[in-house]
Amino acid sequence: MKKAFLIGWKDVKLAFRDRAALVLMLAAPFVLTIGLGFVTGRFSGSSSSGISDIPVILVNQDGGQLGNTLVSAFQSQDLSSLVKAEIMNDPTLARQHVDGDQAAAAIIIPAGFTESIIPSGSGGPTGGPGGKTVQIVIYANPTRPTSVGVVKTIVDEFISQIEVGRVGGQVAVTQLVSAGLIQPQDAAQIGSQIGGEQAGAAGSSTAITLTSQTSGRAAIQFDPLAYMAPAMALMFLMFTAAYGGRSLLTERAQGTLPRLLVSPTSTTQVLGGKTTGTYLTGAAQMFILILASALLFHLSWGNPLGVVLLVLAAVAGATGWGMLITALARTPAQVTSVGSALTLIFGILGGSFISLDNMPGWFQALSKITPNAWGIQGFTTLAMGGSVVDILTPIVALLIMGVVLFTIAVLIFNRRGIMA
Repeated sequence: MKKAFLIGWKDVKLAFRDRAALVLMLAAPFVLTIGLGFVTGRFSGSSSSGISDIPVILVNQDGGQLGNTLVSAFQSQDLSSLVKAEIMNDPTLARQHVDGDQAAAAIIIPAGFTESIIPSGSGGPTGGPGGKTVQIVIYANPTRPTSVGVVKTIVDEFISQIEVGRVGGQVAVTQLVSAGLIQPQDAAQIGSQIGGEQAGAAGSSTAITLTSQTSGRAAIQFDPLAYMAPAMALMFLMFTAAYGGRSLLTERAQGTLPRLLVSPTSTTQVLGGKTTGTYLTGAAQMFILILASALLFHLSWGNPLGVVLLVLAAVAGATGWGMLITALARTPAQVTSVGSALTLIFGILGGSFISLDNMPGWFQALSKITPNAWGIQGFTTLAMGGSVVDILTPIVALLIMGVVLFTIAVLIFNRRGIMA
């Protein structure tokens, strides 16, 4: 046991003396985390997803109750941090602003919009002149798809509320006429009144109200950096694991390994020492990145015990993959190339670049072969206030992954006689 630890400790010291290895182990994930932090607005004083102050131009040619209500919705306090509404009178000028990328979208409310839904004349409650509804026009900027999507959602929600009011007014008038409570000739007037009241009810609250509720716990605001930092650290952990296994083949090629094996050191001790060295190097890398991000960016990683246990489990899973790559490779160069490729593949597959929640079910299932996916799941849970109990599944999965892969690697080592 002591010999295995000494061999492993020697590999740790060699790894941290290698400048090229340090760049990929520590500098690269740190720089990428900072870059993604700037992209998402984490370092600009914004803790949101970066979607705010969407420039929108409103052209209200209607002047009626519904047109005014929609304008008021975009200018409401509830949406003040999400959209930045500007009023214009000229639709052509509004379109020019959108074409010039000065706005995400222009919302043009045509004349007669209110009248087409809540007719004041004899058209009844179901439509305006000719029974045709005047439609709102959204002139969208194709270079801002996310912002346009938000604007369309707000307008769609507003229209849905109006449609519910219109149908409700129609049903109410029909029931009143059927019950003989009103005369058919009065249906149009009463329908108009009901429609106006429904529009007023829609205008009393914005089209979209942003609220949140918690159950028995204090509200926790998720920091995007709490996803990006572990995602980058876990991705480059795979490089460290592959690099550790590479040293075994390097020493074999240089003749160091055969000399070590003729000493009073068993094959099990040598292999255990190399695995220990890879494991300790990976653990040191993770803890350094965690400590640096906590001190420099004031990033809260969550429950300290949970973080430690999850790091140790994640390193075990990555070390298993590193040893398997070493067992299958024939030269140190092959370990380097395969390890680099696997680092990138697991980064994509494991959710280091994009949240797996946005991916299809088969992709999410496939991601479970990576330590990245399990590690990110656990770290995200801790960042949201989770406890050790909440991350038991990722921890167990990572430990099983490490044990299974290491066992397969040992069998391959023995079969190919690499340790001979």
